[in-house]
This record gives sequence, structure tokens and C-alpha cells, in this order.
Amino acid sequence: MLPRTLPHLRKLQAHTKLRAQAPNRIQTQFQRPLIYPTFPIRTFVRTFAMPPLPKVMKGVLIEKTGGVEALQYKTDLPVPAPEEGEILVRNEFIGVNYIDTYFRTGLYPAPKPEILGREAEGTVISIGSGNKYNIKEGSRVVWLGTGAYAEYSAVSVEKAYVLPEELPAGIGAAALLQGLTALTLIRESHPVQPGDFILVHAAAGGVGLWLCQLLKALGAHTIGTSSTQAKMDEATANGAEFMVNYKTETDFVGKIKEITKGEGVRAVFDSTGKDQLENDLEVLARKGSLVSFGNSSGAVPPFVISRLAPKCLKLLRPQLFGYISTREEYEKYCGELFDFILKDKMNVKIHETYPLADIQRAHTDIESRKTTGKLLLKP
Repeated sequence: MLPRTLPHLRKLQAHTKLRAQAPNRIQTQFQRPLIYPTFPIRTFVRTFAMPPLPKVMKGVLIEKTGGVEALQYKTDLPVPAPEEGEILVRNEFIGVNYIDTYFRTGLYPAPKPEILGREAEGTVISIGSGNKYNIKEGSRVVWLGTGAYAEYSAVSVEKAYVLPEELPAGIGAAALLQGLTALTLIRESHPVQPGDFILVHAAAGGVGLWLCQLLKALGAHTIGTSSTQAKMDEATANGAEFMVNYKTETDFVGKIKEITKGEGVRAVFDSTGKDQLENDLEVLARKGSLVSFGNSSGAVPPFVISRLAPKCLKLLRPQLFGYISTREEYEKYCGELFDFILKDKMNVKIHETYPLADIQRAHTDIESRKTTGKLLLKP
């Protein structure tokens, strides 16, 4: 007998089953059950090999410090090879952070030439030796490190984290550095308690919006500052309970004390640097914490530490990487951050996704203080 086609065979098998199960059917010697040959149904799994790795890539190189003109978009940079303890990631979304401007201008010294950028989200293309965390080729990861403004980055496996499958594309890169910064500030720099009054400067910025949401989730009362009504509305929508426009408020200290009924705030999270330092010291409650974690208005000038004594204040200048230096700390805070996003429905605000070639415009925008939320690059 010639083999039947698979669809026809299935019809015949179904027909035979119905004949055998049909009630009150009389079989005669001329009606023998039909028996049809069965053929194994094979499942074919198509596997795709990774496309050949190019020798050159697009990226942004900085050879000397300066303004946005120092950011050079290149199309012929060599693709890095992962060394021991590294993975090669094809970046799909790249985070832009204010700290990138510090390395560009030279406020934070770093050897040149360099590729800027501290975080990205993408696919693991190849793996160097010494992979201790079972990260596989094809995994979708976010990572922290250096050299993110490029199509490909060789990054430490210690600071790569496999993303939850249900997380939409781009959210990992939009959340990682700013979200971890905010989370470690409220867990480590000043452990926030329910009912605390907390002052957040630049509340509509990238870290600011994260702080507003996380503080609300913890039951704290957030007082945010911004320079425009639109930004004040944005911060309020993300959890700020009170807002103060620092450009139009003539008695900033008095306003904060009015909100807190004269007590002052338990902590100030200040990313602006020098401009608000004097106000910060005035509005802090006794035994309060001033957490200075940025310099958008310029670096804090030399400071006489005895000024902290009358109210027994604490002054901190934290850095994210000091709080997540071990793999255990990194995994802990990444896990908590993405749990907040998925379970508590945190709003991951993306201002704009720029083509990598528009890097100068992205830096101009972030320095203008006219952005709200995260700036991303797309290679």
C-alpha cells in the first residue's frame, strides 16, 4: 500500500474510531473493521545559528573632554571580544544618565579615549570563560558597567542580570541605573520609615520619579521640588504628596517647615549639588540625613563639618556601585526593583528614544533640565 498523506491518514483514523464507538452497529462478515497503518508524526525544531559577528560596529567615542561636540558618532569601531568573566552583549536599548555628562566634561576624570554609557539592555551573543552564573547565549539581559554607547559591549558577568520574560522590551534599560539608585538611597543611605517627611529635589527627573513612587509605596510623605508646573504635575502623578517650585517660591525654607508643621524633614535626597545645600541644612529635622548624590547645579563646595553638629545631622555622598559591589547585593536589588515594576505597577517613564547617531541632541536635552523620565538610545 502506498503511504497516505498525513491529513488524509488522520481523517481515516478518526473515521475508524467513530465506527468502533458507534452504538447498535451490526458487523457482518462483509463489514470488517478497517485497520489503517499509522506513521510516526515527527516534530521538527528549527534552530537558528547566531548571525556572523561583524568586525566593526557603530558607537560613540570621546577622545577629549568638552561639550556635546566631543561626542563622536562612529561606524567603524572594533567589536570587542569577551575575556574571562565577561559576556558580549548586542545592545538593543542604551540608557543615558546625567553622570555621563560628568565623564564627558571631565568633572569625573576617566582615561580617554573612551566609549561613554553605564547601562544597556540586549541579547547575549557570546560568553567568555569563567561564566559562574549560568548566563546563556540568547539570554535577554540588562547590565551595568562602561562602554554602553555602542552596538556591542563586553561586560562583566557579575553585573549582568537576566530579565523576567514578562518585562516589555526597553523597560530594563530604562529602569536599571536610576531605579537601583533610588532603591539603594531609601534602603541604605537613609532607611525610610512609614510616615517620614522626605524632600526630593528634581522630583520629575529620572531618579526623582523613582523616588516619588518608591516613597509612596513605603508610606512616606514626599515633598518634591521642580522648576515648572508641568514637572510638578508629573511628580504628583507619580506619588509626590506636596510640590514646591524652587524658582518661584520666595520663602523655600518657610514653605517646607509649614508643610511639616515646623518639624522639618527626616531626609533630603538632593541630586542638584551646590544650589540647594544651604536650604537642605535648614529644612532638615534633628538627626536628619542629607543625601547628596548628584551635581546638576555644580559640585558642592568645601564644607565645614562642624555645621552638622547643632542638629546632629548626617551628611552622605553615596555612589550606587558601592551598594551593589557584590553579586549577592546586585541580584537582591535587581530582583526587588523588577518586582516593584511588575507587581506594584511602577511607571517607568521614558522621555524619548533617540537614534544612537543623535547622541549630541540627547546630551543637550538632558543638560537642559527640560526632560522628564528616562532618555534611551537605540543603536
